[in-house]
Amino acid sequence: MHREDITDGRNLRSIATKKRLLEASKELFYENGFEQTTITQIIKRAKTGYGTAYVHFKGKDDILIMLIEDVMQEFLDMANTPFAPTSKLEAKILIHKQVLMFLNMAHENHQIMSVFSEAIGLSSAVNAKWNEIRETNIHFITRDITYSQSNGLARTDLEANLVARFWFFANENYQWEVVNQTNTASIEEIANTLTTMYVDGLYID
Repeated sequence: MHREDITDGRNLRSIATKKRLLEASKELFYENGFEQTTITQIIKRAKTGYGTAYVHFKGKDDILIMLIEDVMQEFLDMANTPFAPTSKLEAKILIHKQVLMFLNMAHENHQIMSVFSEAIGLSSAVNAKWNEIRETNIHFITRDITYSQSNGLARTDLEANLVARFWFFANENYQWEVVNQTNTASIEEIANTLTTMYVDGLYID
């Protein structure tokens, strides 16, 4: 057997093991929540060894971060969509679309987002990951506000980064309500209210 064949076989086994660990983790997180799930349970469910598991992940925090990364990338891709309105109305349409996408992504991924929400308060690594996502989103929002201010569409007496932080925190609050199903309003109603209050407060007629 060629060395390349041996290497390919090991790589395939490694990929398969990692996939089993991720699937087992997701099942257990959904069944028990983040806090009550242990790395031992994950390893047993995945039918792998401790040494093998720790080759792939440092612990359950690391596993959850990997499970959430695809969802988080969707959030970042959404925040980084082109934003170049030429009027207040056009800005409102674009912003409303972003808010709807943000809240719908939270709804569609509510199971893993619920686990992530719990873990933010329990794991410094998961909390750091969410802070990274938050700050990246705020950076993109600040960029969009600065564009609108520079083009005479938005008030210039407000500091762009402070407005961006306010805007993200408002969306984040409703995001967790959507995830935890604690708000009886529809996503459309939430998006309409958020967008109207934000645009009317910042943009110039």
